[in-house]
Amino acid sequence: MLNPAIGKLLEAYGSKYQLVLDVAHRARVIAATAEKNKISLDEKPVDLALNELAHSMGLM
Repeated sequence: MLNPAIGKLLEAYGSKYQLVLDVAHRARVIAATAEKNKISLDEKPVDLALNELAHSMGLM
């Protein structure tokens, strides 16, 4: 099961398309920053982006 639950994110966000765009953009920024700073990520950038979004929306 995804944490945060994708259903709750979709309910709170409204648009599946915009959710995907925002998560993908943030994941690219996270990956680029980690590569630039030579940091090894323990989680995938998409997982980190989803968790950040959920936190910012108060879902976690």
